Order: sequence, then structure tokens, then C-alpha cells
Amino acid sequence: MITCVVEYTIDPAHTDEFERFARAWIALVEKHGGIHHGYFLPGEGASDRALALFSFESLAEYERYRALFGSDEEFEAADAIRDRSGCVLRYERTFMRPILEGRLP
Repeated sequence: MITCVVEYTIDPAHTDEFERFARAWIALVEKHGGIHHGYFLPGEGASDRALALFSFESLAEYERYRALFGSDEEFEAADAIRDRSGCVLRYERTFMRPILEGRLP
């Protein structure tokens, strides 16, 4: 299993738009074989950071999902929320391998 951790710097004035963007991507990840663990927005402290975590069974499965970027209307519509609103100022993507208690790799 591979987990993608996305760290966002968001515009706090556009949190509602970021939440719409997040909900759209949760549905797309799940529709295309991934497990979305959620988006995490600030509760206290810094108000311009957010996280997303989602997993695919393998990097190959993730790459199949990524191949839809730029060619699938639903993916383009989700990105348009971000692009039109300016809710995301910057993001970084990291891939991690989870250790889940009681599960073998």
C-alpha cells in the first residue's frame, strides 16, 4: 500500500471553496480505487495549512488514477474549483508506506 500525503498552504479567506474542492477529490479517489482518509483543516493555530491523505494498493494503481488527470471531465471540474477560487496557494505531495497494526505489507 502507498499513501499520498498532500500538504497544502491555503487561503483562509477561501476555506469554503477548499472544502468543496476537498469533497470533490475524496469522491474521485474513492471512485477510482483508492481509499481517502480525509482532508484535515486547521482547528487551532496556523490557519493556512491543510492536509489530505489517501491510499492506493500500489504505486501502479496510483499511476492509473493519475493518468486520468487532464483527460477526465470530473478531474478537470474538481481542479477548476481550486483554480477559480485561488483556495490553494501551494502544495507538496509525499508518498509514504503505512504501518497498520495487525496487517502485513
